Amino acid sequence: MSNYEAIKLDIANGVATLTLHRPDRMNAFNELMMHEMIAAFDVTDADDSVRAVIVTGEGRAFCAGADLASAGDTFNYEKRLAGRGVEFEEDRVRDGGGRVGLRIYESKKPVIAAINGPAVGVGATMTLPMDVRLAVEGAKMGFVFAKRGIVPETLSSYFLPRLVGVSTALEWVMTGRVFSSEEAKERGLVRSLYKPDDLLPAAHALAREIADNTSPVSVALSRRMLLDMLDASHPMEAHRLESRLMVARGRAGDAKEGVTSFLEKRVPAYPDKVSTDMPQPYPWRPTPAFKE
Repeated sequence: MSNYEAIKLDIANGVATLTLHRPDRMNAFNELMMHEMIAAFDVTDADDSVRAVIVTGEGRAFCAGADLASAGDTFNYEKRLAGRGVEFEEDRVRDGGGRVGLRIYESKKPVIAAINGPAVGVGATMTLPMDVRLAVEGAKMGFVFAKRGIVPETLSSYFLPRLVGVSTALEWVMTGRVFSSEEAKERGLVRSLYKPDDLLPAAHALAREIADNTSPVSVALSRRMLLDMLDASHPMEAHRLESRLMVARGRAGDAKEGVTSFLEKRVPAYPDKVSTDMPQPYPWRPTPAFKE
């Protein structure tokens, strides 16, 4: 679907599948993949038929990390920009994985990671802003940045300790070691493990559970509420937001349909659309500028 090179995007029956598509490079992340992933999430947000997004990899890997074709200069932003004739301003350079992570964070549709093989470096960190992570048995994962002389990226310093606790996050990041999906599940990063042939069916089953039973507007709001309240200063922030949104949603068509369909014991047909019916005060926390 559409003219992508580094990814594929397929939409069918309410579920979008975004496949990282550089199998000859183990789906290594590059600038083109960054731009295409961001564009794909723009597409899925704008398409009211899409109720959930699955992200997976082509071939034997999910994503083996950053493309190291530039060898020792892979992370030398000044040299990379100079090669394109772009003026280097240190305080304006943005991590490409982080730009993808922010776009996933702002997705109005739930995002499911189907980790079909090695997920290392940005291949691991890009899954952190996703909502649920499923993986194949024996997949290798790792936050290897300290072993490459760099630091964690793609919002991982925000998400990883919140997902697995600060002690596990520190251990994985400071050692830079590669670990198995079994350890990832044991420590809470991965929800469940599967044989290779069972991974995508499991991801689709979860996507269908969302698509077939829930209000798309309520899911979009609930997703953002839980994520934004991760760093609330007091429970009162949650109470204020929940109260306003309960009032807004309570008068909407979805609330009437949700209750009526429950009482009538039938499948709901929610009328509200993410593209047109997101209530005030959404967005209650606009994205800050990168440069203050």
